[in-house]
Amino acid sequence: MAGGQLNVLATLDQAKTQWYHFMAIVIAGMGFFTDAYDLFCISLVTKLLGRIYYTDPTHKDPGNLPPNVTAAVTGVALCGTLAGQLFFGWLGDKLGRKSVYGFTLVLMVVCSVASGLSFGHEPNAVIATLCFFRFWLGFGIGGDYPLSATIMSEYANKKTRGAFIAAVFAMQGFGILFGTIVALLVSAAFRNAFPAPPYYVDAKASLVPEADYVWRVILMFGTIPAALTYYWRMKMPETARYTALIARNTKQAAADMAKVLNKEIDEDEEEAQRQVVGADNFGLFSSQFVRRHGLHLLATTSTWFLLDIAFYSQNLFQKDIFTKVGWIPPARTMNAIEELYRIARAQALIALCGTIPGYWFTVALIDVMGRFWIQIMGFLMMTVGMIALAVPYDHWIQPAHHTGFVVLYGLTFFFANFGPNSTTFIVPAEIFPARLRSTCHGISAAAGKAGAIIGAFGFLYAAQDPKKPDAGYTPGIGIRNTLFVLAGTNFLGMLMSLFVPESKGKSLEEVSKENVGDDNDAAAYA
Repeated sequence: MAGGQLNVLATLDQAKTQWYHFMAIVIAGMGFFTDAYDLFCISLVTKLLGRIYYTDPTHKDPGNLPPNVTAAVTGVALCGTLAGQLFFGWLGDKLGRKSVYGFTLVLMVVCSVASGLSFGHEPNAVIATLCFFRFWLGFGIGGDYPLSATIMSEYANKKTRGAFIAAVFAMQGFGILFGTIVALLVSAAFRNAFPAPPYYVDAKASLVPEADYVWRVILMFGTIPAALTYYWRMKMPETARYTALIARNTKQAAADMAKVLNKEIDEDEEEAQRQVVGADNFGLFSSQFVRRHGLHLLATTSTWFLLDIAFYSQNLFQKDIFTKVGWIPPARTMNAIEELYRIARAQALIALCGTIPGYWFTVALIDVMGRFWIQIMGFLMMTVGMIALAVPYDHWIQPAHHTGFVVLYGLTFFFANFGPNSTTFIVPAEIFPARLRSTCHGISAAAGKAGAIIGAFGFLYAAQDPKKPDAGYTPGIGIRNTLFVLAGTNFLGMLMSLFVPESKGKSLEEVSKENVGDDNDAAAYA
């Protein structure tokens, strides 16, 4: 867009924080609440699934999901999410942010319910249908990433834009916590209603038939808050930046934002059209995009990729780490529902003490410290935390030191969320031009999910004891060496963060150079 900023966009950038900002945060945030619940609640119930469908009462230990089944159940939603991020990110730039926003929510709600209704009682039937619906659940979740981030960035004013986008993403923390709370309440209710002995006392009686309802209820419950926001998603107007800069209807953009801001917006129609028609129109695969934003896209994709290797391996396999260090008792000393209760309680403490505070520290400080320094600091502290866990690992696994291990482990979650887990979501929604913003955010997020898939599948096998792997697994490098590998990925993430531009306090058009004409391009980047 050669020339100055459109009046409607300047008005949005200068607008004071109002009720509609908070409504947008809640409407977009409840999608992320559901995203987090659905992606991470599976880690709560995999042990229970193993007990229900793969236990042999003649063995001394209860059943576990076979390696290939664990990988499929844990990773299939991530594969769907990756595909959804690419598809809906592209669609958001082609059809509009609002046009596909409601569809992603419907897909999440329907597939989440269907996951809990997986057909049959035989292991193969249940796991196959669970994986099928969780793939499409992930596909809907994937669409929420680029659309929610882009909508919030385009609605916000430039002074507090970072905090608003971070607040949407912070709902992920509450979704994780809500999942553990639901699991605690459901497992406590079933445990009291259907008491059972530990596995080592009576293997068959330790698994009550009603346990099959527990995991289904947990998987389905997270749809309720998201379903309640569907009406409000449909009531949101299209963002002014899409309407004005992509659809090129500046009059409609001004009218929509006048209603939202409850303020008259005057736009010189002739001048506005001249600016819009004269705007840049280079595509994603053009040399001009590579020159202007190629390094930015490399930075956002690589940092999100490296972060999610560590973040998802930590989140999805907390239960295994807690068991290995002795924070959760051996499975054979508990009945099936008691084990779920203990896992949920441990993960709730991590979410409450490490995960959620980290998100909200980002909300409070991102427009003060800036995106760049928070991301650098987060990666650095995650690296230090992983090394501090790995070097004296034999010390931490002693019973007297379990608390210290959990505190350090919780701190790595704190600095992931008060750090790159938040900023990698925020920055791609700010630094690319409007017509490619959703697409580039989707590409960046998909790179993150590729890292998550590597983390989910890789950690599963790499963390196996080199001398005594779990049944069905090949020897791995052990948890200690795996922590060293994760420290290395975090360090690489810190190095790649050096190429991420700072967008604090700038309008979207300024930071993406959308108001710089071709003639001034070289000067702008000098």
